[in-house]
Amino acid sequence: MPGNLIMRPPLPRLVRSGMKILSLIVGITLTLAGPAQAETVEKTLANGLRVIVKVDRRAPVVVNQVWYRAGSVDERTGTTGVAHVLEHMMFKGTKDVPAGEFSKRIAAAGGRENAFTGRDHTAYFQTLQKDRLELAMKLEADRMTNLTLAADEYAKEIQVVMEERRMRTDDSAQALLNEALMATAYQTSGYHHPVIGWMNDIKAMTVDDARRWYADWYTPDNATVVIAGDVDPGQVFAWAEKYFGPIPARALPVRKPQEETEQHGLRRVMVKAPAELPTVVLAWQAPRITDPKTDSDPYALEILAGVLDGYASARLNQSLVRDQHLATDVGAGYDDISRGPALFSLEATPAAGHDVKQLEAALKEEIARIVRDGVSEAELARVKAQVVSSQVFQQDSMFYQAMLIGEWTTAGLDYRDRAARIEKLRTVTADQVKAVAAKYLIDDHLSVAVLDPQPLPKGRPLGFNPLGGGHVR
Repeated sequence: MPGNLIMRPPLPRLVRSGMKILSLIVGITLTLAGPAQAETVEKTLANGLRVIVKVDRRAPVVVNQVWYRAGSVDERTGTTGVAHVLEHMMFKGTKDVPAGEFSKRIAAAGGRENAFTGRDHTAYFQTLQKDRLELAMKLEADRMTNLTLAADEYAKEIQVVMEERRMRTDDSAQALLNEALMATAYQTSGYHHPVIGWMNDIKAMTVDDARRWYADWYTPDNATVVIAGDVDPGQVFAWAEKYFGPIPARALPVRKPQEETEQHGLRRVMVKAPAELPTVVLAWQAPRITDPKTDSDPYALEILAGVLDGYASARLNQSLVRDQHLATDVGAGYDDISRGPALFSLEATPAAGHDVKQLEAALKEEIARIVRDGVSEAELARVKAQVVSSQVFQQDSMFYQAMLIGEWTTAGLDYRDRAARIEKLRTVTADQVKAVAAKYLIDDHLSVAVLDPQPLPKGRPLGFNPLGGGHVR
């Protein structure tokens, strides 16, 4: 069964940042010590397919990824979850590669493969020894244009998706809380809908819905192939021309605006679900990066998240857990790489003898303290070092080198501006951190979600959901 990762949801502890997902797919991630010696080159084929190659010769391994700029943000009410359903069906066969054969051929070549659906994109990937890259590219090109989408295979797979929804979301209090928060914080954006889809939409979906999605979005001019590893770019481009080049481009549907309307007042939602402990999440509407070279507020918000939750002695943990003993767990989260609007969030679990109301007030007080007193230069320097180093260390993974390129590209950003992002983070000032806290973290931009724990069911374990709705094959 193909799995999916719900990419970059806003909850800090329920669903950390997108960078944390790599710990769940470490089996397909090659991490090596030492700096990456890499060059990045690209070519756009006549049919619009963009092919980006990052050369890294530290090991005879290659990562092949195909990114489609189509995720749950592009869905409409009535067919929510169709992007994820189509991801499942991409493993169900073409004329030349029967159902299940794709995975078998990659495994026989000594490789590993998977896929994920997110709010902004759907991606498919393989990790192989470098001399098997041609096989992966050939197989991906085949299913880009020749997918069978047989009704009998669909009938079986939609049952799998429904069970996945039950197990990963309906039986997970944290996932239900995340889902309710997103639906509350986003009223007009496509981010309102869960990536896996609402259950009533999944039940009503047909194979024709999946066929329409495939016809609309799975076209070379809506895709990016990203390859990282010990490869010859000239050979990669030749294989891309051979296998992807003959696929004709098609006109894409007109994309409607996906911006969220301005919020004018605090919103609240409560979820009652079986759980051991309550949770409170505060999420504010916040800007995303639109121009990495000229933006400033998103970088200050990244540093602010680091001030609050970037290391063991960061403010939230020090104040609410260690000093006041109000919480057992706290966190901050902010993701500024996306096609749609961003959220800045705080999340905490109260300690015994305290409740979510006290904790909500304490979280707000930590923000007020920054607005009132700012941050010291010593604290700022420490946090910036942490944030910048995390950006640099990501590139030690061959898989994540490719993933960063894919995420930036599908978000409409130039991956070559990542260096500018790091420099901008280094230049954030204490006054900027104070200013963004005052500007964005206000009640008129706030949505609060509370988990009200109900008695745990007897004899039936709750579904484990490490990504708040994400699913790993």
